[in-house]
Amino acid sequence: MLSPAFAAASTSPIGWALAIAAAIAYAIPALAARRLQETSARWGLRAAWALHLAAIAWSLIGDTPHFGFAPALSVTAWLVLTVYVVEQQLYPQLRSRWPLSAMGCMAVLLAGVFPGSPLHVNASPWLPLHLALGIASYGLFAAAVVHAALMTRAERQMRQDGSHDSGLPLLALERLTFRFVTAGFILLSATLLAGWWFGEALYGKAWVWNHKSVFSLMAWLTFAILLVGRKRFGWRGQRAVNMLYVGATLLLLAYVGSRFVLEVILKH
Repeated sequence: MLSPAFAAASTSPIGWALAIAAAIAYAIPALAARRLQETSARWGLRAAWALHLAAIAWSLIGDTPHFGFAPALSVTAWLVLTVYVVEQQLYPQLRSRWPLSAMGCMAVLLAGVFPGSPLHVNASPWLPLHLALGIASYGLFAAAVVHAALMTRAERQMRQDGSHDSGLPLLALERLTFRFVTAGFILLSATLLAGWWFGEALYGKAWVWNHKSVFSLMAWLTFAILLVGRKRFGWRGQRAVNMLYVGATLLLLAYVGSRFVLEVILKH
C-alpha cells in the first residue's frame, strides 16, 4: 500500500496558483451549467481538467514532492474526470458535468490545504509504480461509484415517471459500472500483491498488519464477493450497488482514512 513519510509539508505559491486556477475553471461549468452552451461547457471542463493535472504534476515533481490523503483524493477525482472526458466522446448524451465539476473543485482545493508529507528521496525505484497502481485502483472504483449513483438515480426516475435524464440506457450504465469494478479489482489485487511480496524492498520492512492493510484486505474481499456473486448468482440492482458502496468505503478508509487521522488529527 501507500506509505510516504510523515513529515510536514506546505503548498508552494506555484502549487496554490495552479490549484486556484483549476478550482475557478471547475466552478464555471458547475455554477453556470444552464447558461453555458454545450460546447463552451465541455471546453471549460477540459481546461479545468488540464489545470488540475498541472497542479498534481507540480505536487509530485516540484521543489518538494509530497503526497497524502488529500492529494490521493485529488488524483482520484482527476481520474474520474478523465473517464468522463473519454466517455463523452463515446456517449455525448452522458450528463453528469455539474457534480463532477464540483467534486474536482473541492478536491483540488483540499489538496492545496493539506498537501501531505514529503516523499522519501531514497525510496525504492518500484515505489512510484506501487503508488500508481494503488491510486489507479482508487480512480476506477470511484468511477464505478459515480456510475452506480447514476444508475440508482435512473432506476428511481423510471419507477416514478417511466423516464430518466442520465443520458445513457440503464443497461449501459450497469455494464460500465461493473467493468470499472472489474478493472479496479485487478489493480487492487496487483497493489496488495506488490505490497506483500515486495514490502521490504518498497518500504524497508515486510508486510505489516495495521489499519491500512486490514481495511484494504476487507475491501478486496468485498469486491471479490461482489464479482463472484454477480457472475455466479446474477446479483444486480440495489443489492450489488450497496456492496460496491461498502467496498469503496472500506478502500477509502484504508489509505485516505488512515492518512487523514495521521495528518489532521494526530498531526504526525
